[in-house]
Amino acid sequence: MLGPQRKVVLFSPPYQGKVFGPPLGLLSLASFIRQEGFTPVIIDGAIKPNFPDLIRREITDAFAFGISLLTGPMIRDAIAASHLVRQARPELPIIYGGWHPTLLSAQTLQETFVDIIVRHQGEKTLAEILKRQSAGATLDLVPGCWFKRDGRIIANTDRPASPLNTLPAPAYDLVDFESYARATGCRKLPYATSIGCPYACNYCTDMVFYNRRFNPQTVAAVVEEIARLVRMYALDEIALVDSNFLVDTRRAVALARGFMDHSVKFRWTFQASTDLLCRLSDDEVALLAASGVSHIGFGTESASPEILRKMHKAHQKLDDMFEAARKCRDAGIRVTYNLIFGYPGEEDRHRRETLRVMGEIAERFDNVTFSPNLFTPYPGIPIWPELREAGLAEPRSLDEWASIGLGQAELPWLSAKASEDLSRGMSYFMLSNQLSKLTSKLHSATYRTAIRLARKPLHWRLKHQAFGLPVELWASMAQNWLVIRRSLLTGEPLGRQMKEVQ
Repeated sequence: MLGPQRKVVLFSPPYQGKVFGPPLGLLSLASFIRQEGFTPVIIDGAIKPNFPDLIRREITDAFAFGISLLTGPMIRDAIAASHLVRQARPELPIIYGGWHPTLLSAQTLQETFVDIIVRHQGEKTLAEILKRQSAGATLDLVPGCWFKRDGRIIANTDRPASPLNTLPAPAYDLVDFESYARATGCRKLPYATSIGCPYACNYCTDMVFYNRRFNPQTVAAVVEEIARLVRMYALDEIALVDSNFLVDTRRAVALARGFMDHSVKFRWTFQASTDLLCRLSDDEVALLAASGVSHIGFGTESASPEILRKMHKAHQKLDDMFEAARKCRDAGIRVTYNLIFGYPGEEDRHRRETLRVMGEIAERFDNVTFSPNLFTPYPGIPIWPELREAGLAEPRSLDEWASIGLGQAELPWLSAKASEDLSRGMSYFMLSNQLSKLTSKLHSATYRTAIRLARKPLHWRLKHQAFGLPVELWASMAQNWLVIRRSLLTGEPLGRQMKEVQ
């Protein structure tokens, strides 16, 4: 029987937006350290609003406390949790890992409440750290680990990435699937069939984190495990978190065939680039749909060739945006085109071109929705030298990075007028998206036709950038106000659609 000194508490702070699913990274860490004789306890702040009480209770007999985090608002809860642990158990090692601590290891270690950093792929590194500390040994020469000694930062060499096939399966048995089903509305599980992307988009942290190396699992291993998980936990959906799932198109098709051969029914989603989707034939895209693919997210980012070149995204072609939408529509797959506005060097003419093209796509393909975002200067991305020259001040502490959430940064090269026009254009995109989602849920052909007609003026506005007298936005805001007022008067909870709007 393991003693309490072998217990390791792993914490995932809450994040903005809807609950996505169990924290896959922590489940992978938990599986590996459990093989090494440690007892993992996972606390997910996304579904446990009482996480401070849970942390306070679990650390009383813990051996170490670990936090995995991304850049943005979740940093605030990571800091608060660290202070809580430091006050309650001053001697307990606090270990940070994940994207942000990897990209800014030295700056993160400057915080008094951070003792150790696990960089990049963390399973083997964390296990070695825990074994060393359990034996009373130092952390010198532990690959992938940075730590402090007498206030001085010790930076060990990085650990080479392990092939995914050599790592044990994440500790899915630690997941309370019922709690996540209540939070998300379905039994969904994030899953990684691969990590890394070979493209060199200079705004992307993925390029820095994985060094452009594509690291896939074998088709047989993925098919067997997903089929088993779907059956064991009665899952409705698998959300693939691969950086760019279609890097190997033959592998993607083989996975779809494998799922069909196993006669397992579930929805699955992934993200990719349109150029790779266009390498698939119509029959192959139809096969993806038949195997359960219901939605694909595409990083289109811009419809301006000039801006795409600035992004080092020359592989993204305008024709592919239209062709990917067509292929997916014909197969019955919904898609989202992610857009980045306010990129350095972007001018009004570039934004107008993107809005015009996306307005045309929205008009022609009713399976397409859009996710417009303001450019976010994440740490470590290759374009940072240019951002500094443009007058953007880089955050100097962990706390300052908490305000750099998606679309929350103030961009000095974006004028007040451009910001206002951009905000209104994005609002029209979102209103069009809401109507599109509503159309897919309606059973009445008459209502669906009415909604499509209502989207026509929105498409026209987006295509021609005509945002004056925004009566549609005023009507939408008035409707939201009526929904909120009715909720306050009757005590009825706001519906999921209203929550999404807010």
